Amino acid sequence: MSGTELQYVKEAFDSNWLSSVGPNLDAFEAAMSARLAGRHALAVSSGTAALHLILRYLGVGAGDRVAVSTLTFAGSVFPILYQGAIPVFLDSETESGNLDPALVEEYLAAAQRRGRLPRALIAVHLYGQHCDIDSIAQICRNYGVALVEDAAESLGATYRGRQTATTADFAALSFNGNKIITTTGGGMVIARDENAIATMKKWANQAREPAIEYRHSEVGYNYRMSNVLAGIGRGQLEVLDDRVAARRRVAMQYADALEGTGLRLQNEAAWGTHSRWLTVMYLDPAETRVKPLDLVQSLAAYDIEARPVWRPMHQQELFKDAESIGGAVADELFATGICLPSSSSLTDADLDRVISAVRETLARSPVEAPL
Repeated sequence: MSGTELQYVKEAFDSNWLSSVGPNLDAFEAAMSARLAGRHALAVSSGTAALHLILRYLGVGAGDRVAVSTLTFAGSVFPILYQGAIPVFLDSETESGNLDPALVEEYLAAAQRRGRLPRALIAVHLYGQHCDIDSIAQICRNYGVALVEDAAESLGATYRGRQTATTADFAALSFNGNKIITTTGGGMVIARDENAIATMKKWANQAREPAIEYRHSEVGYNYRMSNVLAGIGRGQLEVLDDRVAARRRVAMQYADALEGTGLRLQNEAAWGTHSRWLTVMYLDPAETRVKPLDLVQSLAAYDIEARPVWRPMHQQELFKDAESIGGAVADELFATGICLPSSSSLTDADLDRVISAVRETLARSPVEAPL
């Protein structure tokens, strides 16, 4: 926490604005709008809720296809299922670890020939780094496919000098407890169209009609964010740039200290600034026998938490029968990738302890030089 969150939360308590309307909500949405090039904003209960509202607004329904990155968290995919639609998983490219534009073109061309174009494509900005969104946006325009940015992990990152979530007509943000800024739980819809935001706001408020007797003519959801949590978000947003700078420092310290050990830092793609929401590093099989889960388990013995990168969706039991285009790149990134402790609050002593534990683990399992 930055410190000002408590002030805004206290204002909510003092004024008795505690539920899903109030000054903090209005101010949080306005501040995010100002940050994101004047796009309209709707604060909701989670990033998953935001993505669900967007897909419904785009008309995604039963039997429709929605293309999405295979290397992502399940929250990028579940809203597709909520709408009765069918996910199609697309592989990554190696520069950013995100959706491969060449594969998007290949898939949409084939889908058009078969008369099975997807209703939408969800482009995920993974771990705080953008996919090559301009290339993907142009391809989607060529085929008439709606583009959605899943910016749940990328707030604070840039693409060709632009802020995240400002290329596509719709984007989803997340303020879950582990994100670079948090409302403890929450998300946001970002849209160019103010009328679209108004429609989704109604759905998020149980689709209640403007009548005193609680009339409903369509299905709605309880997707609202409270004025209290929005107060936390206001304070967090004020220090977003500081948080990004801190995360980038953490990543660079790991990269410098672990050079030559068999771990390398994830690339920063030439097209933008990586927020380093998480420090993602890759184990080089030519230099070490250690696998990501080996390192996770070893660090746990030091009371240090680390995680493998997301298991690709096409490897998940839930999606074993789903259509998947490519997958080898995502498989390789999963097989070699690990997320080290990345918090903005890590001290130099914390980092030294993690680095020491990583080095000790890797030193025990080098690849032997050939005779």
